[in-house]
Amino acid sequence: MSQVIVYVEGGGDTRGLQAPLREGFHKFFRKVLGDSLPRPKVVACGGRQRAFDDFVQGLKSNPGADCVLLVDSEEAVVSGRANWEHVRQRRGDHWTRPSEADETQLHLMVQAMETWLVADPEALSGYYGKDFRPAALPRATDLETVPKLDVYRALANATGATKKGVYGKAHGFELIGRIDWRKVQHRCPRAGEFFDALTLRVRAMNVVNIACRS
Repeated sequence: MSQVIVYVEGGGDTRGLQAPLREGFHKFFRKVLGDSLPRPKVVACGGRQRAFDDFVQGLKSNPGADCVLLVDSEEAVVSGRANWEHVRQRRGDHWTRPSEADETQLHLMVQAMETWLVADPEALSGYYGKDFRPAALPRATDLETVPKLDVYRALANATGATKKGVYGKAHGFELIGRIDWRKVQHRCPRAGEFFDALTLRVRAMNVVNIACRS
């Protein structure tokens, strides 16, 4: 059976470290897609370059699958610039779009995944408890304009006094499965584009699979 495969940046370099992020995205995508559509396969790849390399290999080794690469933008995206052009020009990437991929198979989360998390202060408050300081989080309506270092500092200030301690990546892997995708979409425009595109891909693949079984 064919499927949509999302290659995600992050999760560390071992399966033990990658599993929590993979599970977090499985929960998150279930919310985005609802119960009537199958969830895509999530591959937590670890480092940024590894995510790109895994995606490229996936295109070749899974010709019947619909492969998607989801990575951080790392920095602000120039208005009107396509995603593949962003990573082609970005220092540290210089990625060339594979011939097997089209423009819609790369999506940029935000400058850092944590920006999605701070879009839902209520979910963070529920996770960290009474000593969490939501007032320390960025208040910008468009969180994509907030530099990632500012997001990290805000999370550290908001969580420093909590029993769970200062925010760490392990917290993020749990939180991604708890946040409300609608709040993320509202404050991170690129997220909305990705959710719409993912829904269309999963729906199309589901139709194909149903037809093949008939």
